[in-house]
Amino acid sequence: MTRQAPTLEDVAREAGVSRATVSRVVNGIRNVDPTIQAAVRGAIERTGYAPNRAARSLVTRRTETVALVVSGAGDDSESAQNRFASQVLGDPFFGRVVSGVVGFLRPRSMYPVLMFAETDTARQDVVAYLRQGRADGALIFSTHAGDPLPGLLAAERIPCVLFGRPALSAPVSYVDVAHREGARLAAEKLLARGCRRVATVTGPLDLSTAQERLAGFRDAMARHGQPHVMTAEGGFTEDSGAAAMARLLAEDGDIDGVFAANDLMAQGVCRTLHEAGRRVPDDVAVIGFDDSGPALTCRPSLTTVRQPMEEMAATMARLLQDQIEGGQPQPVSVVFDAELVVRESA
Repeated sequence: MTRQAPTLEDVAREAGVSRATVSRVVNGIRNVDPTIQAAVRGAIERTGYAPNRAARSLVTRRTETVALVVSGAGDDSESAQNRFASQVLGDPFFGRVVSGVVGFLRPRSMYPVLMFAETDTARQDVVAYLRQGRADGALIFSTHAGDPLPGLLAAERIPCVLFGRPALSAPVSYVDVAHREGARLAAEKLLARGCRRVATVTGPLDLSTAQERLAGFRDAMARHGQPHVMTAEGGFTEDSGAAAMARLLAEDGDIDGVFAANDLMAQGVCRTLHEAGRRVPDDVAVIGFDDSGPALTCRPSLTTVRQPMEEMAATMARLLQDQIEGGQPQPVSVVFDAELVVRESA
């Protein structure tokens, strides 16, 4: 005989509460004592109860899914779209973000739907998808300046949270890190090592993230009597960091310190320095930003500025949940502190 699936009544008996209380916990209604919530969740785990999502949606009018949207700049060709998706999925930064989002959503029986919006047409598709109620809101990761998607969603009153401060003014919540402070920590570390011919490899300078890190680094260097910093622009990829470092060495072969605006570029910087016969950190000290996987796989391991991406992503998901449940009517910002993690490269 087939075993009958556990019911709300089974959970209620196991937890020693009413069926109505179990229903409130399952449906995410917040006015339930935390101790009782814990008892109900424990009973759910012991009984193996699985909520009927279709029935739950009828009660809550929610899908229990959120769109995880990566919005970029590209064209409509299939090759460009495939290249964009491949680059995003291969970036260790995005893996940490997904980990933080899923870690927050999964215990709450909520699930992400990955969407790419690299063209205007794709962005309109995302807006239509959300307007139709096929997801309860969106977590947005913009990879280019002037991304119109946050403003489009705000105009539609669709719950959304952005990773990073929006370049265009839009009434949306966002989570960010103190980029200038992180760059200052990198500058002071290089100066403390005695570096005097210092360069930086920036990210794409049409992005506010790259602009903030460059401004913070230059300002810190100037405050310590070094007004000129050699600069080369990269693209947040390892190869772009390697190419930028080659340009810097062609400009000045005596560089003794480099701040790269992310760890992938710092890894490329180290590769070029190695090929040029320059030792890291003996001849050139190198500092990255992010504290992502490449910081540990790089040889030598990278000194880097850490941004707590998993925690930042989880905070995004929490802010979005608050919007969805009506507890956060006004946009808010959460800015995390940066931290210098010292390893072998500087």
